[in-house]
Amino acid sequence: MMEPTHDETHGGALGSRLNWLRAAVLGANDGIVSTAGLVVGVAGATQSRAALLTAGLAGLLAGSMSMAAGEYVSVSTQRDSELAALAVERRELHEQPEAELEELTQMLRDYGLSRAVAREAAEQLTERDALRAHARVELGIDPDELTNPWHAAFASFLAFTVGALLPLLAIVLPPAGWRLPVTVVSVLAALVLTGWSSASLGAAAPGRAVLRNAAGGALAMGVTYAAGSLLGAAGV
Repeated sequence: MMEPTHDETHGGALGSRLNWLRAAVLGANDGIVSTAGLVVGVAGATQSRAALLTAGLAGLLAGSMSMAAGEYVSVSTQRDSELAALAVERRELHEQPEAELEELTQMLRDYGLSRAVAREAAEQLTERDALRAHARVELGIDPDELTNPWHAAFASFLAFTVGALLPLLAIVLPPAGWRLPVTVVSVLAALVLTGWSSASLGAAAPGRAVLRNAAGGALAMGVTYAAGSLLGAAGV
């Protein structure tokens, strides 16, 4: 008889994966809304396909680079903080190992273990890898899976670009008379999907998230279209 297997992902790995997925969904959502607002605003002022394509591409590149740069800076700061915390912990383990052992014991007791069991567990964890034990229990850091700023930057760049391509293609590919309705319908449908996805990843009810997402996108397109129409009518 085959032994049963259990492949479910637990703990930090699952949390990290969900964070990446949520960031990707939100990045795509930003690409959709910002680019849709930009091209719809330009469409309110002109029907020139060249102008729409230029504005859309400029918005896509500027937005994706901005997202990537911001994510790189943010995650680099987080990684620096993690490395600094690990350095402090490494020094404390070297200078005062008994105090650190007692600290780990107390933290394990806070999980509900008895003093004797917590002490034995702390000693075994310290013997195996003291720094990793303190990093995970005390700091909530996995030394083997520190945040990577380049991964985060590329993921944000890709997610924003994928999201931005939808309104850009929707505004430049159809005939002039269909550009605006096709773009609005496509963007709202995409925002319903990203709203539902973000709610599902957060284990929340999708109704409100979908409504907020679609309403925000519709408002952005409405405001920019009105502004573009006013500027176009003024001959600016």
